[in-house]
Amino acid sequence: MIVANRKDAEMKTTAVFALMLALALAGCGSSSKKSAADQQLQQQADYYGIDQIEKTWHKAASTQNVDLMMTVWAPDATFNIGTRTLNGQAQIRAFFEKAGPFLPGHHWVSDTPAYKIRITASGDKGTLYFECHYIDVKTQKVVSIAGADQTVQKINGKWLITSSAGATPTLGG
Repeated sequence: MIVANRKDAEMKTTAVFALMLALALAGCGSSSKKSAADQQLQQQADYYGIDQIEKTWHKAASTQNVDLMMTVWAPDATFNIGTRTLNGQAQIRAFFEKAGPFLPGHHWVSDTPAYKIRITASGDKGTLYFECHYIDVKTQKVVSIAGADQTVQKINGKWLITSSAGATPTLGG
């Protein structure tokens, strides 16, 4: 009987060891898949966060809401327009307060053709390009088209513009 119990104990120990080894190996295999899936999910989340900048920009311009516009800018952002460089939120705010879409009496809707949006992300930094097509609500005519090349960064968990430069919109895409 002692021999049988010893064999049973050895078989149980071997079975438990084999089960633990199988679970450990299965965990290792799934962690690499999970890591790739996590990376893909993070990239999609980053692209979504960066894309929200464009959406907020156009909502702010369409509703003449300068406060909303300023929510997409980092505190020390720069904005290059032609030969001028605006530094910080105060100068950028002053620009938008006098910009066409925000002027009293202008009722413009701002939009971007989706196929003209370009986003990149790597870690907590990225880029965003989009065009602004401003349409007068009353006449339903395009009154202005502008492009913006932007460097963006995730700051305190939110994607913000750190620098923006006016860009010449391109026909077709």
